[in-house]
Amino acid sequence: MLEALIVQFNIKPDFIERFASAIRHNAVTSVNEEQGCKFFDVCRDPEDPTVFFLYELYENQEAIQAHMRSGHFLEFSELTKDWVSHKTVRSMQRSVGCMLGQQL
Repeated sequence: MLEALIVQFNIKPDFIERFASAIRHNAVTSVNEEQGCKFFDVCRDPEDPTVFFLYELYENQEAIQAHMRSGHFLEFSELTKDWVSHKTVRSMQRSVGCMLGQQL
């Protein structure tokens, strides 16, 4: 069963575009360089541009820990720490996945 991380960031208004660029780089690098990272989706609230929502899927808890120790994640965290006004993280297990009507 895949492990899911659900993260919401509230970003200070002066840093929205810089955060958008940094999180995009983190997401792409995670999927391309981390064998255990299976999916990394970044969403933004169309009514509140300061809100970013992440949905990440990993093979297991070890893959999540590897992500948290990766150089690109540590650089992202350090770069953006003063841009974030609030952050919540939830860990869940994926039970069903569907895409375009197909169960995964």
